[in-house]
Amino acid sequence: MAEDVRNPSPEYLAFWREYHLCTLTTPRPDGSPHVVPVGVTYDPEAGLARVIANRHSTKVANVRAAGAAGAPVAVCQAKGRHWATLEGRATVRTEPELIADAVRRYSERYGRTPAPNPDRVLIEITLNRAMGRAPDPA
Repeated sequence: MAEDVRNPSPEYLAFWREYHLCTLTTPRPDGSPHVVPVGVTYDPEAGLARVIANRHSTKVANVRAAGAAGAPVAVCQAKGRHWATLEGRATVRTEPELIADAVRRYSERYGRTPAPNPDRVLIEITLNRAMGRAPDPA
């Protein structure tokens, strides 16, 4: 079921604010999908999803290999029959203030602050699609 990326239903947004392990799918240079577990934060007001990562990781290399236009990616989470996917174009950001903001958002969602990492970068996803089946309101 489609959702408005910038104005999702309250149930969809609540599902993205719960603690869930997610996956990030990036295209390898040969076009095949590379899927890894990650933590994701969703910012509908900005139309962004954020993933903090090590600059030496394969996911970061895949995004960088796509060039300035960014890599087409998807992040997804599931719990039972409920799921949510966000799609868009990812770029790698290295600005310290953007990384710090992403770490803060991660800490809020996941309830822990990642250890300092001088090799940390931000995979920033400009969203163009949201879909899923969020839990019904309680």
